[in-house]
Amino acid sequence: MMPAMRTIRIGAGAGYSGDRIEPAVELAARGGLDYLVFECLAERTIALAQEALRRDPEAGFDPLLAARFRAVLRPCVANKVKVVTNMGAANPAGAVRAAVAIARDMGLSGLKIAAVTGDDVADALRSRDLPLIETQGRVADVAPRMVSANAYLGAEPIVSALAGGADIVITGRVSDPALFLAPLMHAFSWRADDWDRLGKGTLVGHLLECAGQITGGYFVDPGYKQAPDLARLGFPLAEVAEAMRRASAIAEAEFLDARANPGGGEERGEQNEEREGMHRCAPFQGEGARANVGADRRR
Repeated sequence: MMPAMRTIRIGAGAGYSGDRIEPAVELAARGGLDYLVFECLAERTIALAQEALRRDPEAGFDPLLAARFRAVLRPCVANKVKVVTNMGAANPAGAVRAAVAIARDMGLSGLKIAAVTGDDVADALRSRDLPLIETQGRVADVAPRMVSANAYLGAEPIVSALAGGADIVITGRVSDPALFLAPLMHAFSWRADDWDRLGKGTLVGHLLECAGQITGGYFVDPGYKQAPDLARLGFPLAEVAEAMRRASAIAEAEFLDARANPGGGEERGEQNEEREGMHRCAPFQGEGARANVGADRRR
């Protein structure tokens, strides 16, 4: 008899800086999650964060960080859900200090909160007069008006933080899927050169980072293709299993009610099947991992 496959559940708490908070609370409270990930950063938002940091050395992180953490920390602690987020923006260390203060104010003790830094390369660029690849000229030509310069970090520093026992990991600029890939690498002990599994985990991350867009946002076309109760759109979660040999992977987007048996569901070949509030994407085949992505919409 083959041993049961290990599975973890990852929920998307946000897909951009100003995203709604209520779906993240629902996932933290009733999603049966292991991890809740907030993806809140883009080039514009990190530039705005850098400007805020210039005005205030304790600012420069996501403006909704406090509201989000005050909403989700208590159910996350109660349900042993770890949080991974890039809400650190231009100031991950400052974001950690803010998160510690919020946890203390809420009476939550014993949390380990980690910052991932090293993505800010503005000073390094200013100190080296490198050529500009996409346009003519050199860094010195734009340095006086350069607002931010950030390198995309990957999953490995987040994995290190989780391996160190972090309950909350706050990063600056990392690649969006890395926020979701890192928990998989940590939970399943995936190597950094296990390209097949990393590729599948990255695909899971690419889906989840879009938050509500994959649970009905892209499906709905107002005036042409409607969905009821769109203001209550749920955010997605993925149940990812480490397969022993060969497994299939299926991505589902549900935007009304969660499955009675989350993570289950049939594998079908139909494209864009529609039934009672569900939009199902076509399944894809792979080895080494299986992911079911769906929205938790229990009321």
